[in-house]
Amino acid sequence: MGRKKIQLLGFCGMTVSMCVLAIWYNYWLRHYVGFLVFYGLTFFFANFGPNATTFVVPAEIFPARLRSTCHGISAAAGKAGAIVGAFGFLYASQSKDPAKVDKGYSPGIGMQNSLFVMAVINALGIGFTLLVPESNGKSLEELSGENEAEEQAGTAGDDASAARDDSPV
Repeated sequence: MGRKKIQLLGFCGMTVSMCVLAIWYNYWLRHYVGFLVFYGLTFFFANFGPNATTFVVPAEIFPARLRSTCHGISAAAGKAGAIVGAFGFLYASQSKDPAKVDKGYSPGIGMQNSLFVMAVINALGIGFTLLVPESNGKSLEELSGENEAEEQAGTAGDDASAARDDSPV
């Protein structure tokens, strides 16, 4: 199916689910089962798409000599983003009404607006996914362009070896 397509489907599913939850938020307050279904779909698409490809794509798209370092930086950035997202959502989803805010928190933008913000962030994920090269069916050398660099270096060396013919024939 391809990693890029899987990631795109995941982000699209999460965006749609978050929009459905945000747009009809007041309806879902009275219909918990529907809310749980769409919230569950959000987690399905998160694990089907971005979660699965988060570990595979960085291991494939970086050149071999930088792969482990870049994969580590990518993993660290993902974990930092998860921390910011988790704590950011916790604070942002607090009620706008100071009387309804949980103890120890300041008023936020409310749950409905937080869901809209998450939908926008998921839509940004779609845009960034379009910038990632498709790795399906390609070798690691093809993805990193290492073969092309070696071929170009080899072509320059072929001219020199053709000038001095050391073959026994």
